Amino acid sequence: MNLSKLTQQIKEKKSFLCVGLDVDLEKIPPHLLQEDDPMFAFAKVIIDATHDLCVAYKPNTAFFEAYGVKGWRSLEKIISYLNENYPDHFTIADAKRGDIGNTSARYAKAFFEDLNFDSVTIAPYMGKDSVEPFLEFVDKFAILLALTSNEGAFDFQTEIIDGKPLYQKVLQTASQYKNSNRLMYVVGATKAEYLKEIRQIVPDSFLLVPGVGAQGGSLEEVYKYGSNEQIGLLVNSSRGIIYASQKEDFTVAARAKTKELQQQMAALLK
Repeated sequence: MNLSKLTQQIKEKKSFLCVGLDVDLEKIPPHLLQEDDPMFAFAKVIIDATHDLCVAYKPNTAFFEAYGVKGWRSLEKIISYLNENYPDHFTIADAKRGDIGNTSARYAKAFFEDLNFDSVTIAPYMGKDSVEPFLEFVDKFAILLALTSNEGAFDFQTEIIDGKPLYQKVLQTASQYKNSNRLMYVVGATKAEYLKEIRQIVPDSFLLVPGVGAQGGSLEEVYKYGSNEQIGLLVNSSRGIIYASQKEDFTVAARAKTKELQQQMAALLK
């Protein structure tokens, strides 16, 4: 998917919502555990209940990798279901990969060619040669961890290096990589006060913003400081939507939470 198509979807749906598919067998409604593939069964009905209100889905691969081959097969079924039934949605493999160049090239091949995701999250710590292999694929995107919403983000990301915070150094350096127009960046919603400065460094890039909802980030502040002329935002909500209920009405509850966020976004987009 190219960025023009993603922006078009945002404007048509009046939504820049990404639904995170953190499928946890200990949290899904118990009756689904009787299914042959409970992880796929849960994700499928969540997708069907929310697809018209969001523009992206983000499976967190760790929740599938924890179950080995069986979990990986569930992930394959989910991305295939999305690509076949909802091809207008932007898909994100939340895998947080990043390694030496030849290894990164294999990770990129796995997620972009074999699984056919539109994007994958990656860690920047190993630098240029670990990032650029992901940027060689046309209409595919690498979403670089920049300033995350977890407590440990302050261990390194905001440390002052040569007069500026490390996360700003990451943004400035990565924006000079080959094919950097295929980069997006992760910025946590709980760090909304940093978005104004971040936009000065990467004014045209899309930002993936987790932390709205269960983690307490402000959607209004994210939009105020993080949006650009193309909107340029994908705001993710995972637990707040998919685990809104653990009863048999869970799809109704998930849709209601999704609708609530979509309506807030529609009001901001006006």
